[in-house]
Amino acid sequence: MSVEQDLARILIQEECLRFPSFTPDTAWEIGSRMRAIAVEMKAPMAFEIQLGDHLLFACALPGTTPSNADWIRRKRNTVLRFHRSSYAMGLSLGLEKSTLQDKLGLPLRDYSVHGGCFPLLLQGCGCVGTITASGLPQRQDHGLVVGVIATHLGIPVDEVTLAD
Repeated sequence: MSVEQDLARILIQEECLRFPSFTPDTAWEIGSRMRAIAVEMKAPMAFEIQLGDHLLFACALPGTTPSNADWIRRKRNTVLRFHRSSYAMGLSLGLEKSTLQDKLGLPLRDYSVHGGCFPLLLQGCGCVGTITASGLPQRQDHGLVVGVIATHLGIPVDEVTLAD
């Protein structure tokens, strides 16, 4: 799949993966499912779900380091600034052969365009938070988050996932 095709598919993800409402219980269900998948994979992963500035779910599995938390922070900053997935931002900037630092002067120590953070989108409202995974290669981090959100919303995963 080309970068352009991935970007078109991510746009579809961002349009259809919207929650009718989002509560701490929703965060627990989403976060617990991501954790269960990572445990099954025996993957050293960390997860975070935030609604606005309110942390609703956080988890770090064995094998993670403080670097995972920093990746989450940097990915979250990017999504909250642009209301786009961190993977979409990275792919777009890659096509432009640019960086957030070159384009907008944003420091790399505070922003990351690696995949794994997806905007928490509410129907009729837009981006109100973030759902983030760290620990796998960026395309897989992105895919895990998207797959869990789609499953939770009852959307067939194959309709929204990126092709291999």
